[in-house]
Amino acid sequence: MERKAFRLNGFLVLAVLIVLGGLAAAVGLGRGEAMTAVLAIAWAVVAAVVLTGFTVINPNEAKVVQFLGRYVGSIADAGFQWVLPFTSKRKITLRVRNFETAKLKVNDADGNPVEIAAVVVYKVVETARATFSVDDYEEYVAIQSEAAVRHLATTHPYDSHEPDRTSLREGAEVATELTTELRDRTELAGVEVLEARITHLAYAPEIAQAMLVRQQAAQVVAARTRIVEGAVGMVQLALDKLAAEGVVDLDEERKAQMVSNLLVVLCGDRATQPVVNTGSLYA
Repeated sequence: MERKAFRLNGFLVLAVLIVLGGLAAAVGLGRGEAMTAVLAIAWAVVAAVVLTGFTVINPNEAKVVQFLGRYVGSIADAGFQWVLPFTSKRKITLRVRNFETAKLKVNDADGNPVEIAAVVVYKVVETARATFSVDDYEEYVAIQSEAAVRHLATTHPYDSHEPDRTSLREGAEVATELTTELRDRTELAGVEVLEARITHLAYAPEIAQAMLVRQQAAQVVAARTRIVEGAVGMVQLALDKLAAEGVVDLDEERKAQMVSNLLVVLCGDRATQPVVNTGSLYA
């Protein structure tokens, strides 16, 4: 659908028009006042028609040219240009644009209400589609962006504890998925989405406190699990080291007592008070 419109350098056309005016004046002066008047009127009519074709194209800008309602083509070459006379020219910016969606309140895949917003970076790549396929491509992109963000939020949980399940907090994967979906949605309008990323993500106020408590509990459990794993490894290393170097020979009961004492020291969240045994080990 997109095609280039016929164009000429505007300065060249203007120069030709001035030269024709000079020739008309020279011929008219040589053939009398009547001929001069006729040629002046003819040149004025031609000039009036030609002047309707001049247009200025700014950098990173294009103009969609229509002649009596028919799409003629698009011009994206910056400078002073001339196109067919009596054509309408609609300006379309080709600059990279961005906007941030409103904070949307939706339920995630687990049914928890969350607040989410995203920033979308895009540009027009097909001026004909942006002009004729939709009423307003900016509004179209904004609405489709909100729809894509809502769909993304409903298909992923806010936080996932399963390794094969993507959560909304995984920025890179979520951004790629959102960008791909938006590209499919906005292709009809001649728009290319360059990037889309989540800028705001939080639980809704009514459940934020409860979810904070749950997150804190999960972090405490994860931390305790890591501490226990490390403590068991250290106890095993200590027992193996003592046995390998023959420092002391412990029976199973004393080993169990040592393990208990070491785990209390290593896993406790408070400083321990050592007790020195000055008697027999088996007293």
